[in-house]
Amino acid sequence: MLKSSRKLLFAIEAVLDIAYNAADTPVQSREITERQGIPRRYLEPVLQQLVRADILIGVRGPRGGYRLGRERRRITLGEICRTVDGGLEAEEDRQDTEGSELGREVLRPLWAGLRDELLAKLDAVTIEDLCEEARGKDIRKTGKSALDFTI
Repeated sequence: MLKSSRKLLFAIEAVLDIAYNAADTPVQSREITERQGIPRRYLEPVLQQLVRADILIGVRGPRGGYRLGRERRRITLGEICRTVDGGLEAEEDRQDTEGSELGREVLRPLWAGLRDELLAKLDAVTIEDLCEEARGKDIRKTGKSALDFTI
């Protein structure tokens, strides 16, 4: 199904927050919940999914938190979407054996094509693009100094 879940939007906001507010120390989930208003019970499982997908790195300890797993320009919204929501695919979409012939032969292929187009557009947008947009809108950073992995 083509829809953006709350979980997906929380994930994108969290990764963007970590990228935009990066400093010398990892960003703690508490800071993200305060800045973005994301309930902690939703945020923690999403952050763990992002760590398992190597989008984020979890840093343990009293000064621990989260860092980007790689450069901002190498993390796309499409990748975050596939990690968190399975590419916007509902379980029903994967089981195409039920429904009418019109649904199977006309509607579902149309829907799949739209989903693929959306994911292609999301793959073209990086976290760096969103950081640039935030800078252009003069959104205040809370980190002391920007941290980025540039090779």
